[in-house]
Formats: sequence, structure tokens, C-alpha cells
Amino acid sequence: MDKFSKLPLRKGVGIVVLNKKDEIFVAKRIDNPKNFWQMPQGGIDAGEKAIDAAYRELYEETNIKNVELLKEVQKELTYILPDNLLGIIWKGRYKGQKQKWYIMRFVGDEKEINIKTDHPEFLDWKWIKVEDLTKVAVSFKSHIYGHLKSEIENYLINA
Repeated sequence: MDKFSKLPLRKGVGIVVLNKKDEIFVAKRIDNPKNFWQMPQGGIDAGEKAIDAAYRELYEETNIKNVELLKEVQKELTYILPDNLLGIIWKGRYKGQKQKWYIMRFVGDEKEINIKTDHPEFLDWKWIKVEDLTKVAVSFKSHIYGHLKSEIENYLINA
């Protein structure tokens, strides 16, 4: 990590997508086909607002447009890449990511969901229960998914 410690964090967004049953959308990455699943996420372009990046990334990765914003997670969440990915992911320009997360409700028809996009990132997708969120995450993001699990549970209790 030493030679990478001075690298900046990439500014990004993440989207928790809940269906009508309060299940969470997760997808399996093409570049890590093991049994790890993640929620849609991506970078914020220069001059772009975080919320606009969230809608754009969600659409680019899943074709989902029909969502309602439920909650903006106040705390920015950060992860550092593991040593084996440092210098590889994002062409070696970043050591990790600082993300702004949003919780959204999918209000469309499931036929809208299409991960076979122009630049596909995912092999498969599914809906999971909130309590399973931390079980499916790659280890270096598990603390983020743990925090989000609490945010989702609190939102659902108070909604």
C-alpha cells in the first residue's frame, strides 16, 4: 500500500434500490464472477452533482429509470482497495472510493431491468432481503454494506 497511500480517493455514488417488497437489488460483477454481489455504484463526473450521477449510473448499469428517491445517506462512506487491486482498478489513479449513497424505490416493471448494456458491468442480478446484504458483499466493502443495512432498516422502521 505504501506506494499507493498518496493516491486520492475516487468520488462516487451508490444506489440502494428497494422493490415493493423492500428487497434490495444486487448484481454480480463481470470482472469478479465469484459469489459476490454489489449494489449499483459509480463515479461522479467533473461538474456533476452526486444525485445526478446516481441516476445516471443506475441507468447506465441497469437500465432502471423508474425510481423514487427515498433518502439521502448523510455520511459519505469510504473504502480502500485491497493490495491485490491497488494500481489495477481505475487504471491505478485511486486507492479507493468515497461514496455518497442514496436509497431509492423501484416503481417500474421488472422488464425495465436490463444489465446487458452498451458497456456491461454485471453477469446477473437478483433481489435479496435486507438482512442478507452484508453476506453477499466483497470483504473490502462489507463495512459499507453494514452501515447501509442499518440505514435501510432505520428508514423502513420510520417510513
